[in-house]
Amino acid sequence: MTDTVFRFPAPGPEPMVTDLEGWVKTEGTPSMKTWVQHTSADGSVISGTWEATVGSWHASYKFYEFVHLIDGQITITPDGGSPVTLRPGDAFVVEPTFKGTWKIEAPVRKHFCIKLK
Repeated sequence: MTDTVFRFPAPGPEPMVTDLEGWVKTEGTPSMKTWVQHTSADGSVISGTWEATVGSWHASYKFYEFVHLIDGQITITPDGGSPVTLRPGDAFVVEPTFKGTWKIEAPVRKHFCIKLK
């Protein structure tokens, strides 16, 4: 029998530290850390914790993402769209067609859930 409830542990000591696929630095020298803490049994969903330092990336998404912002501040601006500023406690979704800028205005920590299939 598999567990049907998974509680995230604290992020481990060895995160992925490369920029996400489709993310290109556009301002400053931001860095990111990604911990994938859970993968669904069928491999269609991953979830975990992500941190980023101040700066900006232009991001091109391929997958649906749900986010709960724990710390920091982000202004996300879709190409040709209006900026959305997000703060601790905010929850939001990024659609797989998103292209635009993520400006990290204060160091960020978020939980994410990404649908891969």
